[in-house]
Amino acid sequence: MSNSSSMAQFLLLAFADRRELQLLHFWPFLGISLAALLANSLILSAVACDHHLHTPMGFFLLNLSLTDLGCICTTVPKAMHNSLWDTTTISYMGCVAQVFLLFFFMSTEFSFLTIMCYDRCVAICKPLHYRTLLGSRACAHMAAAAWATGFLSALLHTANTFSLPLCQGNALGQFFCEIPHILKLSCSHSGYLREIGLIGVTASLSLGCFIFIVFSYVQIFRAVLRIPSQQGRHKAFSMCLPHLAVISLFVSTAIFAYLKPPSISSPSLDLALSILCSVVRPALNPFIYSLRNQELKDALRKMMTGCFSGAIKSCFLVCSIQNGTP
Repeated sequence: MSNSSSMAQFLLLAFADRRELQLLHFWPFLGISLAALLANSLILSAVACDHHLHTPMGFFLLNLSLTDLGCICTTVPKAMHNSLWDTTTISYMGCVAQVFLLFFFMSTEFSFLTIMCYDRCVAICKPLHYRTLLGSRACAHMAAAAWATGFLSALLHTANTFSLPLCQGNALGQFFCEIPHILKLSCSHSGYLREIGLIGVTASLSLGCFIFIVFSYVQIFRAVLRIPSQQGRHKAFSMCLPHLAVISLFVSTAIFAYLKPPSISSPSLDLALSILCSVVRPALNPFIYSLRNQELKDALRKMMTGCFSGAIKSCFLVCSIQNGTP
């Protein structure tokens, strides 16, 4: 095929050659997607229903859950479909949508992780100015900036990538559409360099966010170590550890997936790292927050207790009606 306009579909990487192994891969993906959907839905419900979580951190956590759900829903359903129906194809527009949405949700997620770092830094280092610096209007503006930045970045990268003429076939060495693998099919030197330039700008902005995060946590740990009471230090650490764990997981998986040396690259390793970065990591995020954030655990416990009590009352009411008792 000479160019992208004449290309009707792409070929994705199959998880296995044997039909039985393909079906075997379907069930872990189904379990991961259901677990991510349930965990993120619980977090979204808890933040929306519990007034104790109507805080800037709760608001940003809600947005983070949305980006995690977006990452899962972008890649996993098509992979499950291909494994179940023994196919490896994805339409041209489906590939465009995958590239755009995955870049959009991942870049937006990193923006929110940076904003949440600022939230923790202000809460611990400048608690008296917290309501002033992180009012409802400021939080809304920061959230809108994060979503808009992710949208614009994804739009630029997607438009440039699919404007390149593709003359190296249509087989992608990945189970979902990804910019680096599509660039390998390009035969336009200038377009390739233009996309590399865009990636360089995005990487520079991401590096700036990472430096800000490191600098903020240096300030946070210095402030925490000055807290006289052990209980106060423990509370401060409990506020920061889930966020720090999620950032570490995001940065480490991204580095191993996209910045590893070519000498250690292999199809099986690339596939495993891609699954870890785009599927396992966003599925783990809600469990990290729900297990380490005490306020969120209390809200989830209260919500589950209320649902369980309501179910028991409904059961007793149905039984009493069936038995004819008032």
